Amino acid sequence: MKRILLTMTALGLFFFAPAAQSDWNPVKRLTWSPGEACFPAVAVDSAENVHVVWEDSAPGNIDIYYANSTDGGTTWSTAKSLTSTPDSSYAPAIAADSSDTLHVVWGEYVPGIEIHYTRSTDGGGSWSQPKRMTWTSWWSGNAKIAISPDDGIHVVWEESLPGNSEVYYKRSTDGGTTWMTTKRLTWTSGYSRNPAVVAGNSVHVLWSDSTPGNSEIYYRRSTDGGATWEAVKRLTWTPEDSYVPDAALDSSGRLHVVWKDVIAGSDEIFHKRSTDGGTSWSAVKRLTWTALDSNAPAIAGDSDDNLRLVWHDSTPGNYEIYYKSGAGGVTAWSPSQRVTWTSGESVWPALAIDAINQIHLVWQDDTSGDSEIYYRKGN
Repeated sequence: MKRILLTMTALGLFFFAPAAQSDWNPVKRLTWSPGEACFPAVAVDSAENVHVVWEDSAPGNIDIYYANSTDGGTTWSTAKSLTSTPDSSYAPAIAADSSDTLHVVWGEYVPGIEIHYTRSTDGGGSWSQPKRMTWTSWWSGNAKIAISPDDGIHVVWEESLPGNSEVYYKRSTDGGTTWMTTKRLTWTSGYSRNPAVVAGNSVHVLWSDSTPGNSEIYYRRSTDGGATWEAVKRLTWTPEDSYVPDAALDSSGRLHVVWKDVIAGSDEIFHKRSTDGGTSWSAVKRLTWTALDSNAPAIAGDSDDNLRLVWHDSTPGNYEIYYKSGAGGVTAWSPSQRVTWTSGESVWPALAIDAINQIHLVWQDDTSGDSEIYYRKGN
């Protein structure tokens, strides 16, 4: 395949892209940190402003940082710290509600890692005083956040308990001012980890659990906004390990789940869907066939019933970001498309879809010598 070279002298990096990839804009570097900028998350508001958060070790400890673009990803604001604490903050997640209020959650060492929350009602210009959400004697982390159509805020995380970890949930029905009592969603003898949450008419939570002896994907839903929860459903039965689920609703309300599964020693991406809100589920569909590892899938739905999927894959010899789309409620998937060409490791992609179905993709890459945050828009 013929390739063209996109030279980015200000970055000191070279990104190669095939000529056929005209549907992706050039890569933009968002950070120049003396530390490590890692684990980005992205949201888009109703005005197509793009909002990105990440963790950064530049201060010496690790803080949560934020930047935005008010012109669809063309130019970006200066990064600002949302935490600035004497201890470290980790792994943020972000969501925007219908009034374009931004909501961010993360784990923070206090000591012991606890979940914290902040919001911005002016498009990221100013932020509320961070609010502590959990008080435990162990470790609370890997928080995820979703907004339901009624602007309910739904947060899940994993919490380390003596001998294992479990999944917990919290909600706010007043824009983050007050929060309900924490609910525990799992009671298992294994490790319940890596929760994901998506919210429509129901609230859907996915996670991986090692109780069967290997790790499998499990699911639970609430049909009353998080007040009560139905019984847990197991979604996978595999001989090895299924990990790191992500979930999305398409514009027809179908629920889609993706995850990585170990197949003959390598990781591949798989998909399953429900057309009745999580009551019944399709057969598993394998989405990748690679020589090495496909990992960390992230999925989103657009307004035309298309799904957009990204992940990182080590087949080129280093990790790069790949993409594919599913059409018509996923009656068919496109071929995999490579999105990055770097000499370093491009990992942990996250994406959001705007109102005109443009893709906003962020990830971290260490080509420059340390980890930095990068962005690319797909048209």
